[in-house]
Amino acid sequence: MQGLVIKNTGSWYSVRTDGGPLVECKVRGNFRLKSIRHTNPVVIGDRVQIEMNGEGTAFITAIETRRNYMIRKASNLSRQAHILAANIDQAMLIVTANYPKTTTVFIDRFLATAEAYCIPVHLVFNKIDRYDRADIAYLETLVRLYPAIGYPCTSICALTGEGMDILRTLLVNRVTLLSGHSGVGKSTIINRILPEAGLRTNAISEYHKKGMHTTTFSEMIPLREGGYMIDTPGIKGFGMIEMEGAEIAHYFPEIFRYSADCRFHNCTHRHEPGCAVLKALETRGISESRYKSYLNILEDGEGGSKYREAY
Repeated sequence: MQGLVIKNTGSWYSVRTDGGPLVECKVRGNFRLKSIRHTNPVVIGDRVQIEMNGEGTAFITAIETRRNYMIRKASNLSRQAHILAANIDQAMLIVTANYPKTTTVFIDRFLATAEAYCIPVHLVFNKIDRYDRADIAYLETLVRLYPAIGYPCTSICALTGEGMDILRTLLVNRVTLLSGHSGVGKSTIINRILPEAGLRTNAISEYHKKGMHTTTFSEMIPLREGGYMIDTPGIKGFGMIEMEGAEIAHYFPEIFRYSADCRFHNCTHRHEPGCAVLKALETRGISESRYKSYLNILEDGEGGSKYREAY
């Protein structure tokens, strides 16, 4: 029997079988050993095969080849990775200029990972009703920067519904991963689009301007018009994994374009003579924030301690 993994609640997986019924499954112990580098051998969005044992318990026995997946370094497990979801048509990174603030380092780490696994990203700027002048200025800077690179942006207020009609049209007949810090409004967005989802939401701490986790497990939520939204727990930091230093520039589209004109084919774009990327940085062909994010990730791969800046 085959099906789609639509929910993970720890040791149990909900699989929507091709015949329709929802089956609660476990993973066989020996199956877990094959994916020891990952904290989660089976992930939301996986197409799987399942079998029933003599006692009526269903087990996942195989995973079909993944088209793509979104991955990050596992929390407190530097040598392991955590896959957020697989077989994704697009990702929506929910960003807030404040309440809580999303840094450009965090955004760029997410975008670089999505580039590495061929996942289109749409940046969604939420809570536009709450911003003061400084927040609006920061938001406007980001909305100018990212579309010029190739990442579309949409500004919304999930609480009031402003901009949500545009968002709805982007979700139809697609499998969309929703991601971002805790407190950026993922659950509020889902409740606005699909009120019957009834997801729990929490208020932001006004003192710390940070959110608390309301989503504890990942889940694929079907849309009436077709497609799924993948709700995931909030991410504090986005640690990079499965990337070699020489590859990182490839995942920054504007840096990669300029790098074709560098004097040396193995240019790291830090100090080499004849570096077209450094020249573009001087002439503002590449933004300073994006270049700093590139260096931040590069230093991660070299054993640096910059990971904390991704928070």
